[in-house]
Amino acid sequence: MNGSVPDPAWSGGKVSERAHCVLCPNPSPMTLDGTNTWVLCEPGSDEVVVVDPGPLDEAHLQTVLDHVAASGRRVALTLLTHGHLDHAESADRFHALTGAPVRAFGRGHDDVRPGEVIEVNGLEIVAVPTPGHTSDSYSFVLPAENALLTGDTVLGRGTTVVAWPDGNLEAYLDSLGRIEALTGAQEVTTMLPGHGPFIPDAAATVTFYLRHRAERLHQVRAAVSSGLRTASEVVSHVYSDVPQSVWPAAELSVQAQLEYLREHATD
Repeated sequence: MNGSVPDPAWSGGKVSERAHCVLCPNPSPMTLDGTNTWVLCEPGSDEVVVVDPGPLDEAHLQTVLDHVAASGRRVALTLLTHGHLDHAESADRFHALTGAPVRAFGRGHDDVRPGEVIEVNGLEIVAVPTPGHTSDSYSFVLPAENALLTGDTVLGRGTTVVAWPDGNLEAYLDSLGRIEALTGAQEVTTMLPGHGPFIPDAAATVTFYLRHRAERLHQVRAAVSSGLRTASEVVSHVYSDVPQSVWPAAELSVQAQLEYLREHATD
């Protein structure tokens, strides 16, 4: 569960030859340092792909456009990792400003397909479905850099919420397993998250996430066995180690875990 205070050490910027982060000034217990808007470009290309333009913040959108213009490039495509407002609210406005198409999974957009290779002037991006945080969550591989843009599926600091009822724990665990397979095959070695700093060790991070989920599920199962019934009761017992400001979000994860336990009661 995220809920960390902003980290002054992370302010975005260039993280690799093809990826630059423009950090949105919307820090909070749930967004960490703010939303990471990723600007991707193949070296030598005059076109960029923008991933998650963020909330409807005109100043932030102008900062993104100024960065692109300063490099002598233009926005050719916008991709969304999922539809939460802190990632996607400005998508229509950004389209109006740039003329670039917006692609995402569902929600009225030109659906991205599993395994699709998206090519923009030499830049290759592979679409990987990673539902669980939300039903429409997608991650994107940059094969040239063995990097994965994770949206909210994996964060740069802390862990994420399974946003029940749209989010689903079984789907989320499957998605983590899919990412683990990519790291095991060395197709992904680093991560570019939707919040928090660049992740240099993807394999260690996904291992931590899987272990953390298993531990939380064990704690929730034990809490239910002890007589706790409501999500609120379970949160106050199991999530006492996270700030109370994120307990409402924790209740969503607990609801997802309770649903998972009910579905697997006879396993």
